[in-house]
Amino acid sequence: MSYTKPDRRALLAGTAALTLSSLVAPTIAAAQEDANLRLFWWGSTPRAERTYAVADQYMAENPNVTIEGETVGWADYWTRLATQVAGRNAPDVIQMDYRYIFEYARRGALADLSEYRDGALPLEGFEEASLQGGMVDDGLYGVSLGANSSATMIDADAFEAAGLEVPTGAMTYDAMADAVMQVVEATDYEYGMHDASGHEPQLENWLRQRGTPLYTDDGELGFTVEDATEWFEMWADLRERGVTVPPDQQALYQRSIETSAVTLGQAPVSFAHSNQLTGYRELNDSTITMIPLPLIEEGATGGHYRKPSQLFSVSSSAENPEAAAAFIDYFVTNPEAVEVLEVERGVPESTVAREELAPKLNEADQAQLEYIENLGDLAGPLPPPPPAGAGEVEALLIRVSEQVAFGQQTPAEGAEQLVSEAQSILSR
Repeated sequence: MSYTKPDRRALLAGTAALTLSSLVAPTIAAAQEDANLRLFWWGSTPRAERTYAVADQYMAENPNVTIEGETVGWADYWTRLATQVAGRNAPDVIQMDYRYIFEYARRGALADLSEYRDGALPLEGFEEASLQGGMVDDGLYGVSLGANSSATMIDADAFEAAGLEVPTGAMTYDAMADAVMQVVEATDYEYGMHDASGHEPQLENWLRQRGTPLYTDDGELGFTVEDATEWFEMWADLRERGVTVPPDQQALYQRSIETSAVTLGQAPVSFAHSNQLTGYRELNDSTITMIPLPLIEEGATGGHYRKPSQLFSVSSSAENPEAAAAFIDYFVTNPEAVEVLEVERGVPESTVAREELAPKLNEADQAQLEYIENLGDLAGPLPPPPPAGAGEVEALLIRVSEQVAFGQQTPAEGAEQLVSEAQSILSR
């Protein structure tokens, strides 16, 4: 569903208190000529409000630049973007995901931003490692908007109402299941947790704990039918015990905070990304806390990794790529911009921005910084970028998981279909 842009004047008034009057943002020399930029991103309503506010700040400081924004949910974003790129009507600044950046860059849809590093895109405070997520074949095709990792979102108030200590560290799947069923017995929740059998980040985390990649370095499927069968069987068991949201209600989930099991009041536990804690807190009355994803067994390690939450890329068809690059630099390094954005898109990559922002963050946002910094041996190395076709494989996982959940296939049958069709997609 598209988001209707709020009134800019009202939005600026609401965000004025967030900016520091003592900070004077530099004029962006690279954007002096007139430029009309289209900006496209996915995300929640709080993300839209922050993004529009920063765009307004930028235009106030650069009156020769006009920025028009458009945002939709994750479920519709990639179809809309693919249509616009195919129709030669791509946005100038594109919010990109690590999963798709190689595919879009290698087919010529994105501009190489390397040439602007000495001018419009200096990226002050970015370390070399912070750039790696946006690098494709030695070119820079995306700038990270923040670092994040997968996470478990918990209604802390519900755990306390059940007389349970609010978890502060990773729990095994079995321990989590036992805890949430106690919460169900003591509260108005009917179910214990989101059914993540079709959630690719969760499958990848589960596989990595077993020493198995989702995709190999060569872009092939990293897991087997046996792995997938065990995955579907685990969720079938949780479903049968009444731990998870049933499939007819789980089908309401559209990969957004607004449609998550916690926000819809279905269950006290959902699974998301660490940068989404801000959105969860803003959209829920309960106190939402965050811990790592469940463990396959006590002492398991390496499932998580630190990744770019999203990236900003520039279309190869942009009329003024230099102006687009200048806006991106402002977005990720300017103190006033970063203070409005906070950590809603993840922990800022710029060390300068992090140092400026950290003392001003609220408890939830401080929790994001600490979460990323304290994953320890729960986190392994950044995996290779997903190959072309990975988006189709994710859609396949969602579809097959729903068929298994509704009883249309057994876990073994679903696993056979998932692996067979995924391998076919990747071999094209």
